[in-house]
Amino acid sequence: MLRRPRRLRYTDAIRSLVQETRLHAHDLVLPLFVLPGNNQKEIIKSMPGCERLSLDLLLKEVTVLHKKGLQSISLFPVIDNNLKDSTGSYALREEGLLPKALSLLKKELPELCLISDIALDPYTSHGHDGILNNHGYVSNDETVALLTEMAKLHAASGADIVAPSDMMDGRILAIRKSLDSAHYTQTLILSYTAKYASSLYHPFREALSSTLSNGHKKTYQMNPANKREALVEAALDSEEGADILMIKPAGFYLDVIASLRAATSLPLAAYQVSGEYAMIQAAAQNGWLPFESVLMESLLAIKRAGADIILTYGAKTALSLLTIP
Repeated sequence: MLRRPRRLRYTDAIRSLVQETRLHAHDLVLPLFVLPGNNQKEIIKSMPGCERLSLDLLLKEVTVLHKKGLQSISLFPVIDNNLKDSTGSYALREEGLLPKALSLLKKELPELCLISDIALDPYTSHGHDGILNNHGYVSNDETVALLTEMAKLHAASGADIVAPSDMMDGRILAIRKSLDSAHYTQTLILSYTAKYASSLYHPFREALSSTLSNGHKKTYQMNPANKREALVEAALDSEEGADILMIKPAGFYLDVIASLRAATSLPLAAYQVSGEYAMIQAAAQNGWLPFESVLMESLLAIKRAGADIILTYGAKTALSLLTIP
């Protein structure tokens, strides 16, 4: 035989030499849950290895990880129920939990990239990502008006990237114009371009202490059956000024990642969501799968499909494996 593909797999050195896809610590973003108070830590039962942390403990944790090579984090606030209302008004308080967290982290770790979630579901009493009208439908334009104010607040507080995760129509253009008019021209927008109405978000909602009091999110999050629709969303977000496009979830939607990679030259992010992470952890805890190697394989698959950036709750584990000499 003239061609023996196995020659390219003969030794570790040769396999590494011809490896097509590589993971780097800089590819990873660690999502973190911020609690009010001090010296507070809460285990998230459905997400082993993940915790809700008060800002003082979160700062200590991130400082250590940053020294190990973590470059970016994404912040999600855990809001007390007594601060929630039907319009999510707490989201616009300058003294609120997330603006406070962004300000402190930017002061203490100025080189760390801070990504802030722009959505109302952590703040609304009904758990939806926007303002409900009299028929229980999320009102698009009213919601967008609040999101633009929220984005400006986060930019002023130190966010390098604002990440609208709400899936409202037209919010990227509105946020871009709002940021630019307020002189935050360097603040990036990471758009949750194709956020699917997935069943894989349940552990996240537990972590966030956010539950739907009624209805569902299928009128604004995408139908899992649709791929071409993601191309429409990507084209619109690109035209409206998004700097980075994201697909969520990641592992069940590798085909969508690949399609968007072929369709756009913008950086692509993918979110390995709580349910994906929890499934790997559950299988490992039952002795069915090896956690570390399966996690790394899952991240490699996401990168191979075309993602430049991966949000994953396994970032700490991946970081330790990627930085081994």
